Amino acid sequence: METVDLIIKLASLVGAVAALGGIAIAVIKWFIKQDKQTDDIADLRHQHSDDIKEIKDELCVLNYGMLASLNGLKQLKCNGEVTDAYEHLRKHINKKAHDQI
Repeated sequence: METVDLIIKLASLVGAVAALGGIAIAVIKWFIKQDKQTDDIADLRHQHSDDIKEIKDELCVLNYGMLASLNGLKQLKCNGEVTDAYEHLRKHINKKAHDQI
């Protein structure tokens, strides 16, 4: 009878150790996953920052192109809305250049 009790106790001990090991592995995997997510978020923020800069650069070129087009129309003696748009865009570009927007 003692042998059976010993086997039962050893089996219980092995089961408990296995359960604790499983929990420990799950916790370690969770921390690794959290670290990976943190790194992924940092990479996405960096990529987002690069994308925003690229968009701003493209918008700057487009604004100067529109300003040049409006200037050409003004030189052709187009007035009214062309002059208003030209002045508004020129003021916007100047304010943006001096961080007033």
